[in-house]
Amino acid sequence: MEPDDGTAAPLDGFFALRTAPPPAGDHRPLARLYAGDDAPLRARVDLVAGRLGTSERRVAASVAHLGLAARLWSTALGPAVLYGRFPALDPADLHWDGAPSAPDDLWWAGRDTRPATVAALREAVQEAHLVPLHAALARDGRISSRLLWGNAGSALAGALRELIRRARAHGDARAAARAAALVRGLLDHPDLARTLSGPALRRTTCCLYYRGPSGGLCGDCVFDHPPRTGLERRPPAP
Repeated sequence: MEPDDGTAAPLDGFFALRTAPPPAGDHRPLARLYAGDDAPLRARVDLVAGRLGTSERRVAASVAHLGLAARLWSTALGPAVLYGRFPALDPADLHWDGAPSAPDDLWWAGRDTRPATVAALREAVQEAHLVPLHAALARDGRISSRLLWGNAGSALAGALRELIRRARAHGDARAAARAAALVRGLLDHPDLARTLSGPALRRTTCCLYYRGPSGGLCGDCVFDHPPRTGLERRPPAP
């Protein structure tokens, strides 16, 4: 795909998506995980728990989920904003390996692309991936659905911030406006509508990262101070 304004627009980090055939090994279609092959997800949560030094499985599950949700939104939203289309990301074509460190390693074996519309993005990411991913995490252990949707909203807002930062750095006001419009439309959904508050898109829930021994508060955290200090939670902005 080429940028619709004809400029070079490489994407990396959480936006990067490998398109060569996945290597032999532990990469497997996400469709298998969603269908009940839970061992790789359990292993990923175990890995994150070890890195965080936490015995609370829901903390590790939340952090693992936030990372994968960020990858899924980014690999769709970035191309949608810059190219006008994005990879279809069918779960049968999107291969994942939970073993490497962040960001999660994704390989796309498909060829189809979809138009950069709110409906297409919602169907490709929220419905095809996040809904069954939340169900898979619920099978692994008790975790709040509201927390997971809060993670999804935070991940989407994070992708938006990075795209706007990049657009401003390249003097591309149109890309910034497209990104904002798409995310605004995606957030207009019952599962995501109340996950963020105010113009800064601050979370209304917490991902629990602060509960790890070396954890702290994320930049968009609902708390001003870690709850363990006993300080009161800041009420969401109107």
